[in-house]
Amino acid sequence: ELPGLADSCLSAAVSAWGWAKANPTVAYNQQAMNTAFDPDVSTGGYEDRNATDEWIWAAAELYVTTKDDQYYTAVNLFPDSRTPLPSWPQVRTLGYYTLARFGNELTAIGKKDGLRVRQHLTTMADSLIAGADQQAFQTVMGKSATDFIWGSSAQAANQGIALIQAYRFTDSPNRDRYLHYALGNLDYLLGRNATGYSFLTGFGDKTPLHPHHRPSVADGIDAPVPGLLSGGTNANAARQDKCAGYTTTVADEVYLDADCSYASNEIAINWNAPLVYLATALEALQREQKTSINPIK
Repeated sequence: ELPGLADSCLSAAVSAWGWAKANPTVAYNQQAMNTAFDPDVSTGGYEDRNATDEWIWAAAELYVTTKDDQYYTAVNLFPDSRTPLPSWPQVRTLGYYTLARFGNELTAIGKKDGLRVRQHLTTMADSLIAGADQQAFQTVMGKSATDFIWGSSAQAANQGIALIQAYRFTDSPNRDRYLHYALGNLDYLLGRNATGYSFLTGFGDKTPLHPHHRPSVADGIDAPVPGLLSGGTNANAARQDKCAGYTTTVADEVYLDADCSYASNEIAINWNAPLVYLATALEALQREQKTSINPIK
């Protein structure tokens, strides 16, 4: 424990909120910044021209933490019926997870929207599991070729997290199916996929040995650092990183275990983080149930 850390973090968050409210048009524009200043920032671009989702997430977190209604009413928390799967450029639904988790502790203004929040979670979860039993590997991941993007492993992990939230915080008749398919997506990451790879270094019989990860390349040890989640299958990887060695254009098989393949074999904290949550949550829920989670049938 770190005494005072929570207070310091809250103070910083409140200050950041105040600054953002006072400067609503200031956004991170990497191209404009590079034009105006030297040296250029030449790593991956992380600019975001639309902060609507960040406002929703920030408002939800500050409202739940402070119980101050001003945060709840500061922005439109429910601008439409969408519940986008969380990713680094789209974080709105993380706010819904928080509102659902602390639903019983909210003030009256938040409690009145409790059903709406839960409906967002169940609608997303039901959409994810629909038709999954007809897929070759019977996983939510891979229902659509659009799942196989740069960092598809994070897509699988975040789908699993979405299902766990719906399992934990709703009374949907599909709750057990949510949990089973969340486990299925963990299975996908650990090898139940068209490549046969466990995308987690050091775990499994066929794992990435040459990730696009500078510390693993430079440490003088043949094996990569264990516990790193490779970006995974990416239908457009060959076009994006132009590495030699890709052998197929089939969306769920385009993967190359080579350190030059930043489009399919890169390591990123925002991919590892949802994997850690997914695996830990499934383990905790299994212990809570005092039994194994039933396999998908």
